[in-house]
Amino acid sequence: MSASDPFAGLTIDVSRRALATQFKARGIETPELDARLLIGAALDLDHTALAAQAARLITSEESKAIAGFAQRRMAHEPVARILGRKEFWGLDFELSAATLVPRPDTETVIEAALEVFRNDLRSAALRIADIGTGSGAILLALLSEFPEATGVGTDISAEALATAELNARRFDLAGRASFVQCDYAAALSGPFDLIVSNPPYIPSSHIATLDRDVRDHDPVLALDGGTDGLDAYRAIIPQAAALLGLGGILIVETGHDQSTPVSDLMRSAKLTLPRPPVADLGGIHRAVMGRKAAF
Repeated sequence: MSASDPFAGLTIDVSRRALATQFKARGIETPELDARLLIGAALDLDHTALAAQAARLITSEESKAIAGFAQRRMAHEPVARILGRKEFWGLDFELSAATLVPRPDTETVIEAALEVFRNDLRSAALRIADIGTGSGAILLALLSEFPEATGVGTDISAEALATAELNARRFDLAGRASFVQCDYAAALSGPFDLIVSNPPYIPSSHIATLDRDVRDHDPVLALDGGTDGLDAYRAIIPQAAALLGLGGILIVETGHDQSTPVSDLMRSAKLTLPRPPVADLGGIHRAVMGRKAAF
């Protein structure tokens, strides 16, 4: 065993536990999970296979692959960035440098949409827009739930759109999803039944205080919401109000303490609020919903 080959000759189980210990010492929040995911990726083994082969010895080549992943994680590069993919709503999304890592909090937007449209007869043929689509996570998750729906995702980044298109093909949704490069909704034509967005909402002065995993690896363009974090909402909400069909729904993700000012922006755009903001598991009001009057 050498410094560049630290796991050679150890079993998979011992290696996993040793790596988790290293991560814990570096302040990594989920050391056991991260160690399992990275060793699994290095060995091309899923969770079940890792357990079944726990007593197998690590080869020198495998050890070097694990060590490379470990070095990147201990520098606070997120596991999703190292692996180049992240699960969201049960789908395994490819990522790129131009896309955010999809987070569980954003699934609140999907849940809110399902609550509204699950039993709505229009849901059979919904027309959906995802403003600032990134990896396509929200749009493609919704299309996976509504098999007759079609949708369009926008992004200012051509690289992000290429990633979204790749994911649409991966999930066999390319026939129902299209993508267009523009600033927010500038290139869209309505009407839409549902418009969703997870816009940049971090106040500019807060970017430097974010966790290193986010600050150093997520694209600033997808984080920075201007002085008060509300710049994107000021642009998106009036655009969406004009693009929605009668009775159509807008759902946006919001950050901490933003649901009230975003709700006010929706009212100013003549949207009604059919229900209170939906909270995530941490209790933050994460999904704000507005409806265009049906008359």
